[in-house]
Amino acid sequence: MPTSSSIYLDNNATTPVLPEVFEAMRPFLTERFANPSAGYRAARAVRKAVDEARAQVAALVGADTSEIVFTSGGTESNNTAIQSALRSFPERRHVITTAVEHSAVREYSQHLEKDLGYEVTWLGVDEQGLIDLEELRSVIRPGETAVVALIWANNETGVISPLAEAAAITREAGVLLHTDAVQVAGKLPLDLHAAGVQMAAFSGHKFHAPKGVGALYVKRDSRFSPMIIGGGQEGDRRSGTENVAGIVAMGKAAEILNRALREEGHAEHLKTLRDRFEGAVLSAMEEAEVNGHPERRLPNTSNLYFKGVDAEGLLILLDDAGVYASPGSACSTGAVKPSPVLTAMGMTSARARSSIRFSFSMLNTAEEADRAAEAVVKAVGKLRITLPKGGGRVVSYS
Repeated sequence: MPTSSSIYLDNNATTPVLPEVFEAMRPFLTERFANPSAGYRAARAVRKAVDEARAQVAALVGADTSEIVFTSGGTESNNTAIQSALRSFPERRHVITTAVEHSAVREYSQHLEKDLGYEVTWLGVDEQGLIDLEELRSVIRPGETAVVALIWANNETGVISPLAEAAAITREAGVLLHTDAVQVAGKLPLDLHAAGVQMAAFSGHKFHAPKGVGALYVKRDSRFSPMIIGGGQEGDRRSGTENVAGIVAMGKAAEILNRALREEGHAEHLKTLRDRFEGAVLSAMEEAEVNGHPERRLPNTSNLYFKGVDAEGLLILLDDAGVYASPGSACSTGAVKPSPVLTAMGMTSARARSSIRFSFSMLNTAEEADRAAEAVVKAVGKLRITLPKGGGRVVSYS
C-alpha cells in the first residue's frame, strides 16, 4: 500500500481518488440513496445529479450530453461498442483492429475470430508503435467491414495513434470507427466531434474517479445496439440501475481535469515531470532507451528499456525503495510473458522483459520525479553488478 513517503508512478493502471471527488460521491452512498428511476422528489434530485455528471463528462471529452452512456468501465464500453457495430450490420463479418490494443479489445477480437467465425484483420505497427495508414486503407472493405477498432493512446507506451487520419479513411469507406480512449481522457484536451469517431470508451478510475464506472461515447445518429437489456436506463442504451455514486464521482473528476487541462496547463505539467524523470535516468546510465515514439505519446508516460536487467527484479527493488511502477510485460499465473504490445513493435522477448512503464499524474511533484529517477538508477546499477550479463555500465547519479 502506498505511504506518504512512497512515489506512485503507475497512474496508467489506476489513479488515486481525489479528495474532492470522494466528497462529491459520499452523499450518494448515505442519505441520497434513492433510485434515480423513481418518481418522487428525492429520486428526482438523484436523477439531476446523474444528468449533471453526464454533462461534466461530455465537456471533458468534447461531446454532446446525449452522446454519453454510463457503463461499468472501459472493458464494458469497448465490448459494447464492437458488439453494437456487429449487431447493427449483421451482414458484415469483417473486423479490423491492431496488434497493440488493450486486452479489452484484443481478446474480444480474438473471441470473435476463434469462436464466432468473424474475419479479423490485425494491423501491425512499426518500431515506434504506429500503424501504417496505407495498410488500413488497403484492408478496409466497404460493405463488408463492420468496425475498425483503433486505440487512441497505448496504455503501455503512451504512443498516440493517427486517429484523425484513420477517421478520414473509415468515413470514406462508410465504416464505423471505435476508439479505446481510456488513456487519453484527463491527459490531453479532447474533441470527439473533431476526432471523427463514432464510438469511444472511457474509464473513470484512469482520471481520479473510483473503479467500477466508465462511459461510452456514441455519436448522435450513429447506429447503436445495446449489450445489456432490461429496464431502459441510459436512454435504452445500457439497462440496469445506475451506479449513482460512481457516476457523480466520475463527473466531478471530469470537471476537475477539464479545468486543469484547459486553464491550468495540466498536459504541459505532466510532460515536464516525465521529461525531468526520463532525462535524469537516461543521462545517468548507458544502454537505457525509450520504447515507442519519443514525441508522439502521452505526456505522462515513460516506457523504458534497461539492457540486461530483468524487469521483475527491478520492480522488486523499486518496491523496496517505495517507487511503484509496472512491467512492460503482463504476468499470468506467476509466469512473466513478453508484452504483446512491445513484441508487436518488433522487440525481442529479452527487451520486452527488460522494460518498465512509469506513468505520472497531477498529484506527482518534481521532487518525486527526481527521487524516483535516483531510485531507478541505483536499482539498475545494483542489478547489473549482480547480473552483469547485460554489459551495461552505470555512472553516478546527479
